[in-house]
Amino acid sequence: MPSPLLQVDGLHAAYGPVEVLHGISLEVNAGEIVALIGANGAGKTSTLAAVSGLLPATRGTLAFDDADLGAVPAHARVRRGLVQVPEGRRIFPRLTVLENLVLGAYALPAPPSEADLAKAFALFPVLRERRHQKGGTLSGGEQQMLAIARALLGRPRCLLLDEPSLGLAPRVVLSIFDTIRRIRTEGITVLLVEQNARAALELADRAYVLETGRVLLSGTGRELLDNPQVQRAYL
Repeated sequence: MPSPLLQVDGLHAAYGPVEVLHGISLEVNAGEIVALIGANGAGKTSTLAAVSGLLPATRGTLAFDDADLGAVPAHARVRRGLVQVPEGRRIFPRLTVLENLVLGAYALPAPPSEADLAKAFALFPVLRERRHQKGGTLSGGEQQMLAIARALLGRPRCLLLDEPSLGLAPRVVLSIFDTIRRIRTEGITVLLVEQNARAALELADRAYVLETGRVLLSGTGRELLDNPQVQRAYL
């Protein structure tokens, strides 16, 4: 059986003296959508930050494609194919849509090709229409599309998505989740943090429930949707 694309084992991490992850273990197989759900403060975003290298691990191991990531800085993880879409989008508001997209490929040996940009515009046609518009003038949904498209310009093998539905209207949320499905069909693995537990579990192949920096439950998306404990707490 092939090794997982991403393997996290006994991960601990802290902000200063305060430990926030207490032995997180999870795995993500190539081609999967795996979701992390849990209440605010459960450690979901901190787990993504530790995987992407923005939050140093204090103990435990991280492996991507069987290579140890322990000493690999965040920018080098991007070059290996671990690319994060942060919570709150964090686009560059004074730069145009096109300039934001080009910056998504900063870690690659060469600027993005016309074909790369065409793929992003095919996924999000509204960005083509607004390519010369300042990012800060876009709607919340359009900014989320831009954040995802910018990450895709980095040619990820595993896309780390942090709260893609945050602050968006229900109609836009449905569009974003449909886009995540389309991204997976192109061979990109997805690790998703999402406050909307029902939508995340309906989308995910597998999921982990986090509570106070630990994995409480895991299973397929359907298993966790049908789990009475998950239903009471999150659905």
